[in-house]
Amino acid sequence: MANSLSAKKRARQAEDRRQRNASRRSMMRTYLKAVVNAIDSNDKPKAEAAYKTASPILDKSAQTGLISKNKAARHKSRLNAQIKAM
Repeated sequence: MANSLSAKKRARQAEDRRQRNASRRSMMRTYLKAVVNAIDSNDKPKAEAAYKTASPILDKSAQTGLISKNKAARHKSRLNAQIKAM
């Protein structure tokens, strides 16, 4: 356990950031799953709409450091390729 005031503050900040990141990561995954489920059900208009909402969320997650830029680009590229293959 933290003893000094500064260490206690850092522990509080770390916990706040952990919870915020967990929430944002969960939201991002939910939007990705919506795209994947639409692709699996062969509903191209629904998949395209879900992709349009998920794409900026991936970009924002990469911009804030939640995920890397390459991971965001990889997800977007693979999902877009699956949608175009429908």
